[in-house]
Amino acid sequence: MKRRTWIAAAAAACLTAGTALAQNPAANATVTVGVSVSSTGPAASLGIPEKQSIELLPATLGGLPVKYVVLDDATDPSQAAKNARRLVESDKADVIIGSSAVPPSLAIAEVAAQSQTPQIALAPFEPKAAQLPWVFPLPQSVDVMGGAIFDDMKAKGVKTVAFIGFADAWGEAWLKALQAREKAGDFKITASERYGRNDTSVTAQALKISAARPDAVLIGASGSPASLPMRALHERGYKGQIYQTHGIANNDYLRVAGKSSQGAILPSGPVLVVEQLDDAHPSKAAGAAYVKLYEDKHGAGSRNNFGAYAWDAYLLLDHAVAKAAANTQPGTPQFRQALREALEQTSELPVTHGVINMSEGNHSGFDARSRVLLQVDQGAWKLLK
Repeated sequence: MKRRTWIAAAAAACLTAGTALAQNPAANATVTVGVSVSSTGPAASLGIPEKQSIELLPATLGGLPVKYVVLDDATDPSQAAKNARRLVESDKADVIIGSSAVPPSLAIAEVAAQSQTPQIALAPFEPKAAQLPWVFPLPQSVDVMGGAIFDDMKAKGVKTVAFIGFADAWGEAWLKALQAREKAGDFKITASERYGRNDTSVTAQALKISAARPDAVLIGASGSPASLPMRALHERGYKGQIYQTHGIANNDYLRVAGKSSQGAILPSGPVLVVEQLDDAHPSKAAGAAYVKLYEDKHGAGSRNNFGAYAWDAYLLLDHAVAKAAANTQPGTPQFRQALREALEQTSELPVTHGVINMSEGNHSGFDARSRVLLQVDQGAWKLLK
């Protein structure tokens, strides 16, 4: 009798489990998230905090167990492409997060589109038309952040601007944005110089810029290599206003640039100065929660925009995975497609950098609420507006 009772109970439990699985095909399934960041190489100051933020993530995503496979691409596009292929072919990743800089992110985008695997990039760029359905460059676009810089230039009466930036897609994006404002009649570009991420000197470029005597200089670079033009211009006595991009918004940059960074103005995500925000700011709560978690682990003042991008990727995926898992199973093409659609339908999601709104034609999702204007003041970030 006891045996028959146990068999009946077990059968009922199996029936209940089967019904639950039928209602939710993803029940008890594990989501695999592939991550490729630049924890070494020129963009290491960006990739290291991203990796550290991934390490702080919960063991679930959208209510399901999650496995993170984290690789280093060394800021090398070729290695990033190899990582992406391994993640989709060997690890069967449902989504890829990465990379830290534009060139390796572009390499991952090729693989993401070919394999039809969603990519959440941690560097801003414009995907090709064929890539757009699968690629979501999370950080604020150059248009969003550049607007804050160029509006400040106009407010300060800047008439002439010199440019120096990376000789790659990141530098090119900022130069094009500056040229568009020149075409609109906002100011005149008096010099335009480029340099490599691995260069150790920009003396020749700084001499040309100093000779042009512009009212302001825009540096289109990121990470600690963005300090090279600052130091070179400072050594040659340049006194005009220097603008940097949100690519320098981490404390390692302040350490490397030292006193030469004094007075530099840049746009940033609000998480960097979350304590200086009004309580009504939409990112105040999410930013404060992330900063506490990160700095409890890595020390006071260790926060940065780049680690927060990785955290925002988690918040975005947590929201989207819950929707995709309602009717599809992780590890399948159907799940990747459902996840892509859920990401694209994200609406008014508050994260550490602002509020995300995606659409079919907009896979970045951040608007002006995602930016603040900062100035470097005595080795610290000061909120301007």
